[in-house]
Amino acid sequence: MPLIFNLINLPFIGGVDLQGGILAIFFLCLLCVVGFEFVNGFHDTANAVATVIYTKALKPQYAVPWSGTFNFLGVLAGGVAVAMAILKLVPLNDLMALPVQVGAVMVLSVLLASIVWNLGTWYLGIPCSSSHTLIGAMIGAGLAFTYYYHGGGVNWGEAGKIGMSLIMSPIFGFGAAVLLMLFLKNVVKAHSLFHIPQGENDRPPILIRCLLILTCTLVSFFHGSNDGQKGVGLLMLILIAFLPAKFALDRSVANDKILTSLTSAQPIVQRAIAANPQSADTLTAINTSLLQAEANIGDKDGADNAKVFTYRKRVQALTKALGGLAAPTSKIQISAADRATLKGTSGSLNKLTDYAPIWAIATISLSLGIGTMIGWKRIVTTIGEKIGKEHLNYAQGATAEIVAASTIGLSSWFGLPVSTTHVLSSGIAGAMVASKGGGNLNTGTIRKIAMAWVLTLPASILISILLFALFHLFI
Repeated sequence: MPLIFNLINLPFIGGVDLQGGILAIFFLCLLCVVGFEFVNGFHDTANAVATVIYTKALKPQYAVPWSGTFNFLGVLAGGVAVAMAILKLVPLNDLMALPVQVGAVMVLSVLLASIVWNLGTWYLGIPCSSSHTLIGAMIGAGLAFTYYYHGGGVNWGEAGKIGMSLIMSPIFGFGAAVLLMLFLKNVVKAHSLFHIPQGENDRPPILIRCLLILTCTLVSFFHGSNDGQKGVGLLMLILIAFLPAKFALDRSVANDKILTSLTSAQPIVQRAIAANPQSADTLTAINTSLLQAEANIGDKDGADNAKVFTYRKRVQALTKALGGLAAPTSKIQISAADRATLKGTSGSLNKLTDYAPIWAIATISLSLGIGTMIGWKRIVTTIGEKIGKEHLNYAQGATAEIVAASTIGLSSWFGLPVSTTHVLSSGIAGAMVASKGGGNLNTGTIRKIAMAWVLTLPASILISILLFALFHLFI
């Protein structure tokens, strides 16, 4: 093995012996994921503060730390649904079965491709989606993985679902902003809402100011709960790629609790076999898998990678199978109470594989929060001054923020990654159009943003593939 991956043995990390070269790459990857989330903070979160700054609701020195704080809280409270959606884009089970160097190559190519593109668009002051960048980088790494290792590549089903979410959210944001702005303009008709602030001391009335601050707070919080979770997914990819036996399954879940869930499902499946002879083979296979999961519960906490992989796959298969039996659309004849029990078992098993340690969530929260407070001005200037031909008025700022907060919050609830940048930029464009028609948009800025949106996915895919090929030369 080349020297870079075959240096002196260093102490155990989490019970797993990492060689010196691998250990160095491991820490490099950790540094890169923190860097990605830091860049995400000043790149994407700037969208949340643009409206309150340019409507004079809050001064930058107050708005930016305020937004950073609520981004931090959003990651902490946001769960892991979006993180797991990101993690499922890559062939994780195939990756765990290969040498750790392969995981290092994939992780580094994803992280560095994302950081390079994000920094480039930030430097040019172009609001660009970190979500698109990250997903493109993961697709590129997955394609390269398929080429080199002939294994499972990109999870195209998950990629399609995420892609549809990313495409539809800005369209929804634009349309919803147009409708809300027209409502304010033609129904509410409050002249103070449409005032354009002039000078440093021209502040919104107290109620409008509270509304603008509230919407900024919500966008910041939901940005943390959505975009921040993407960083959590990346961090889990690193941990599972380098330390699979320790992080492939959540060891904090007590074995007794798992056994209780498994044993509660077993008699239901056995009754279902008798009541549904047409599906006996499928149900018998599920019952056998339940028995094997009970018998091999000790593999969950072992140090044997192969056994951990096998147990993880069995848990994932059971989660899907039991969830299917519990679904209202299932054709298997079982009682409502049994369906509820199977749904609970499926949820309990899902927590074994879809999880993130609290320290990992806190790390990403802190990185995103600090990043929000640094380097925000380039993107804020574009959002606040250059999308439209005139300065934002109060109604336009509030409209864009309300639509963005609602869209991102709902997406996080359903575990769908969306782009804060796309949604908010589209919301501002929609509010501008509703105010004075399409002529109110700055076509030059819109063209630059649209070009960045179009190029982000193919560019990040290509950069990731090239980096994968480059790093692969050293393993």
